[in-house]
Formats: sequence, structure tokens, C-alpha cells
Amino acid sequence: MFKGLLAVLGLAFAVHAQAAPSIPDALIHAQAQMIQDVHATALDWKVGDSASYNLNIGGFIKGTMVMSVSSIGADGIWMEQDADLGFAGKQQIQTLIDPNTGAIKKVIANGQEQQVPKQDLEVIDTKEEKITVPAGTFDSIHVTAHDKASSQSGNIEVWLNPQQVPVGGTLKQQAPTQYGTMEIDLTSFKKN
Repeated sequence: MFKGLLAVLGLAFAVHAQAAPSIPDALIHAQAQMIQDVHATALDWKVGDSASYNLNIGGFIKGTMVMSVSSIGADGIWMEQDADLGFAGKQQIQTLIDPNTGAIKKVIANGQEQQVPKQDLEVIDTKEEKITVPAGTFDSIHVTAHDKASSQSGNIEVWLNPQQVPVGGTLKQQAPTQYGTMEIDLTSFKKN
């Protein structure tokens, strides 16, 4: 159970932004980190699975993000993250994931391959609780963690329900970034 929780937690941090020269770069870095530690048991994904979110970065950058499974083939699982950050621009990230190990094989942002960053997550606390987000009210596992590899101070909080919500199970997440706290809230999802 704890191993599975860590796998899903790793995936939830895909939108956790680290220090980076731009907001789009922060999203690239974040998605790669989250998927890196996902194990095969957490990858019960189907083509078309998706989760949509509201994004709020530092209270001044607001937008939306959709994470979806675009294809599953011999080379692995392709996951897409499309973010619209309003005046800060749009970002499309494609990630190829090994379905047997959960390892990231490749990250492509706006057509250019990116280096996969490392992470060192330390789980501080976990507890069960109900949470309400725009998509509804859910039972969740509330995890507080710290990324020791990050230059950002502060803890990351994520509310998960991987049994009900596809592509990682994130219902809500709050994480420190160089632009202030990044918050995402689930608005809708589709599970095939």
C-alpha cells in the first residue's frame, strides 16, 4: 500500500514547479519529476483517460491544464499535458513512460526534447480526508511532502484519489515555486 502511495504521489508532483528560468520551463520540470518515480502498478491507464485542472500560480497567473493519455504502444505510454497560462503563454508537454517500470523515457516540450530532472521526495505526513474541488467532493489521501532536491522552501501538499481519478489521481495540489504557491484544482475527468 505505501509503495503504491509513493508511486501515485510521484505522479501527482508532475505539476509541482521547481526553480526554472520561466513558467513553462517550471511545468516541464514538474511533470518530469512527478512521473519519474511512478511504478507499473500505478499505471493502469487507458488511451483517452484525462484530468482537467484550474491553475493558479502566485495569485497572478491563472489558467487551465489538461493531462491525458494519448497513446499506448510498444515504445511505452505517451502522456500529454496541455497548459494555458493566459498572458504567460501555452505549454504542451509530451512524456513517454515505460509501462513496466514507470521510468520516464523521454520528455518533449513544444517539440523540443528536455532533460528529465531528479527529485528526492520525503513524505512528512499522510491522512485520509474528504475534499471538495470544482469536480465534486471526494475521499482522498492528503499527503504532505518535501522535495529535498528542490531549491524552493516549503512543503508540497497533494490530495489524491487514484482509484477514481485517472492519470495520477490528483484532486488538489499546492506547491511552492519561484513565482509563489502553485495551486491546481480538479475541474473534470474522464476514465475509460
